[in-house]
Amino acid sequence: MKPFAWLIALFFAMYAPAGFSQIWMSNPANQQMLVKQPLVSSKKGKEGIQINPKQAYQSIDGFGYTLTGGSAKLILALAPKQRQALLEELFSRSVNGIGISVLRIAVGASDLDAQTFSYDDIAAGQTDEKLKQFSLKASESDLIPLMKAIKKINPSVKFMATPWSPPTWMKDNQASKGGSLLPQYYGVYAQYIVKYLKSMESLGLQFDYLTPQNEPLHPGNNPSLLMLASQENEFIKIHLGPAFQKAGLKTKILAYDHNCDKPEYPLEILNDPITRKFVAGSAFHLYNGDIAALSILRKAHPDKDVFFTEQWTGAKGDFAGDFNWHIKNVIIGSLVNDAKTALEWNLANDPQWGPHTPGGCTECKGAITIQSDGHLIRNQAYFIIAQASKFIPTGSKRIELKGLPKGLNGVAAMRPDKQVALLLQNETQEPIKTSISLSNNQWEIEIPKGGVASVVLK
Repeated sequence: MKPFAWLIALFFAMYAPAGFSQIWMSNPANQQMLVKQPLVSSKKGKEGIQINPKQAYQSIDGFGYTLTGGSAKLILALAPKQRQALLEELFSRSVNGIGISVLRIAVGASDLDAQTFSYDDIAAGQTDEKLKQFSLKASESDLIPLMKAIKKINPSVKFMATPWSPPTWMKDNQASKGGSLLPQYYGVYAQYIVKYLKSMESLGLQFDYLTPQNEPLHPGNNPSLLMLASQENEFIKIHLGPAFQKAGLKTKILAYDHNCDKPEYPLEILNDPITRKFVAGSAFHLYNGDIAALSILRKAHPDKDVFFTEQWTGAKGDFAGDFNWHIKNVIIGSLVNDAKTALEWNLANDPQWGPHTPGGCTECKGAITIQSDGHLIRNQAYFIIAQASKFIPTGSKRIELKGLPKGLNGVAAMRPDKQVALLLQNETQEPIKTSISLSNNQWEIEIPKGGVASVVLK
């Protein structure tokens, strides 16, 4: 860079009028993330990236994480002022906020709680078919108060509910890990979920979505449940769907919530003419398979939405490698394959990658590591989500993006404020120079090797 050029760039980044188009550049190789820069306009004529707002695709709910009980416990343990500042940073749309807009919530324990529990735990050998012992007490000291605090900052935040396991007395192995839901308890379990959603609603915590089971084909976690496609189909068709309808719940049911290598699972459910009436769409993870599975479902059932709901970053992962893989697949890949959401896994962990259940994930790196002295480390998952959530708010719509140079991945969205946001990723080992054209305007852009740019065109 020429002498003093960096001062000019800094001036524009800090003091450019609100009407200026701008860019936030991330270089994960040296961990210089979300550096704000001006975007230089140019005379139209050079062929490059073209944006077509007239061709619109899916609406976007947003980006976020699973807010586990372990995450909530760690965040609530922070000093009040620090906790509030962190929540404002995570959930507000202020200049310093990253605007997280979607949170996935475990119904009972996930494997990133300190211990397993449900909301109807009773003594071994007993049953509670009328759910008289149902109680939210296990989440009243951490998860629920944190959800309320988040909703105060972002009243439009969307919550998605997901059970990891039913109460153990409903299962054929009477254990939190593995096993299957006993057929005689399908109806009781549907009422359990209704009771949960209604109880949370009475606390001011409305859920937009529910998936009947986290990773239904992975019974090796703790807690977990094996629920085959035929079982989930029967559960929704005969029990859960009618129970939601009778209770007047507005929460939308999403099928599956597992890997992209088994699109036939949600297809079986959506192909059932009765079940599909109760199902709004399908949810996916990407530990196996190809992200294109989302668009396969969308093409097969254009009236049903698709969602991306979980992908982890591991304790042994490389910052740049993780960041770039997730931007390509989880963020850009999900959106261009019709997803309404793109969620990473856990929001927060301690330095030992806990809390977690016995047998739960021992290497799950959250977006933020919270040390015992309150020091915060923002990990790659923080920046993966921030690179999108800060610039593409709820209610945006994906629009057509053409002319991407070889080696450049990208997606564009029309925001509710009528500004256009782009996310561009340079996969190559050389800088990529190109132009961006929108209507009668054009801008020049250069993205460094391995770099990612979020652009807002005003």
